[in-house]
Amino acid sequence: MNRWGLLPLRVSCSGGTLPRVTDETSDAGFSGDIPGLDDFQSEFEKLSPEEQQQIAEAQQAMEETRQRLSSVPAEVVVTNHVMGLYELAAIHLSSETPDLAQAALAIDALACLVDGLGDRLGPEAPTMVDALNNIRLAFVQIKGQTEAAE
Repeated sequence: MNRWGLLPLRVSCSGGTLPRVTDETSDAGFSGDIPGLDDFQSEFEKLSPEEQQQIAEAQQAMEETRQRLSSVPAEVVVTNHVMGLYELAAIHLSSETPDLAQAALAIDALACLVDGLGDRLGPEAPTMVDALNNIRLAFVQIKGQTEAAE
């Protein structure tokens, strides 16, 4: 239990920065074989030409998206995910009946990224810290209101 008497908002990955990924941490032993790929191919061949075309177009769209995404710095993508977690927590807190457990999970995930990555989030790191602090404060206030109403 923390100083507000809350069980949620425990973050086990916030003890400093997260370890950096290096070449030594990659899976050099991956053979490239994907289990079940042969089954997928045989199922694909059973599809109509129109369905196969739809899948080919979807794969092309995914490849184009991957190409665009590869040109964006990772800190921008991670920051977008941080804000997505913030929004998720806010949605759960602002619903007619606040879902504190779901909000706490989103806040904990947000804290893992913000506290764990720190300045590695780039120039938006201070804004992310402020967002985390604000959503934590909102959680505590809403939890207090919910308990008082019960």
